[in-house]
Amino acid sequence: MGTEGHREQEAANHGLNLDSFMPRGFVFGVLRAPLVVLGVVTLTFGLLHLAPGDPVAHLLGPNAGPLEIATVTRALGLDQPVAEQYLRWINRAIRGDFGTSIATGRPVTRILLEAWPATVILVGLSIGFSYLLGIAVATVQATTRRRVVDGTLNVASVTLAALPGYWLAFVLVMTLSYSLKWFPAFGAAGIDAEFLSPGGRLWDRLAHLALPLTTLTLIGIGTTARYTRGTLAAVGFEPYLVTARAKGCSPMRVLLRHHLRNGLIPVVALLGLTLPALFSGAVFVEAVFAWPGVGQVLVQSVQARDYPVVMAATTVSATLVVIGSVAAELALQRVDPRTRP
Repeated sequence: MGTEGHREQEAANHGLNLDSFMPRGFVFGVLRAPLVVLGVVTLTFGLLHLAPGDPVAHLLGPNAGPLEIATVTRALGLDQPVAEQYLRWINRAIRGDFGTSIATGRPVTRILLEAWPATVILVGLSIGFSYLLGIAVATVQATTRRRVVDGTLNVASVTLAALPGYWLAFVLVMTLSYSLKWFPAFGAAGIDAEFLSPGGRLWDRLAHLALPLTTLTLIGIGTTARYTRGTLAAVGFEPYLVTARAKGCSPMRVLLRHHLRNGLIPVVALLGLTLPALFSGAVFVEAVFAWPGVGQVLVQSVQARDYPVVMAATTVSATLVVIGSVAAELALQRVDPRTRP
């Protein structure tokens, strides 16, 4: 018997299950994650170099001569074959060196470190509000006996889930900012924010956060409500619920202790699907509201053909999405043993 067999036998003798500590699905997810990230960055690198436009010409402006453009191109290493550029970038990225921005000359890592907090706040809050409100809407749908209420909420959730983020962002800007003048439309703070009191500065930040957060949250509510409503309806007539009602348990106890507790287990897996959508949606939302996050940096870098910044932002985003997906898979296997391989 090999070493692995001895470990499994010893664990069995002590009443332990190795899969309870590290499920096989989690191991496979961890092993698959680098390949997914590598595929994303390879595709991004290829598309960037196939896209029309010269980053050096964009940097130097229309008055730059061919000799000047050729000199800067050679200095940046952009005159080398694409395959060589790719291998050189991979070699640096593995060591955590994403290079220097072509457009600004600043280290790419510093640019991302300055932008990520704004994106994390926006995406993190939108996930929290989307899940809380989406689950609440789905619970009303699954427990109500009024078809009109269920149908209305279903139409609303489907509509919200299908709306493009940038279109909803423009609608909110036109109505709540320009027409009603309730919230500022752009930026993360007013030009006079540093002269305000601490309370006024906090209120100013919250006012600027309101519209981008509302945009991502509304779309997230639709997706969460649709998925959760289906899972709650699927367990609505399970024998344990019928038994709980027959034993005289109150409707609220049946809902909280039995219905939601079992019906929300599959919703954990939704997080792995939510993260990619939120990060991609945040790119357009941040661009519309000029929110100083990675999305806005990414859009500006694509327009400027700033290859190092685009590649670094894509790599970090893909890595976080993969980590979130693997974590969601692990959490699902923890709370529901039936999903373990």
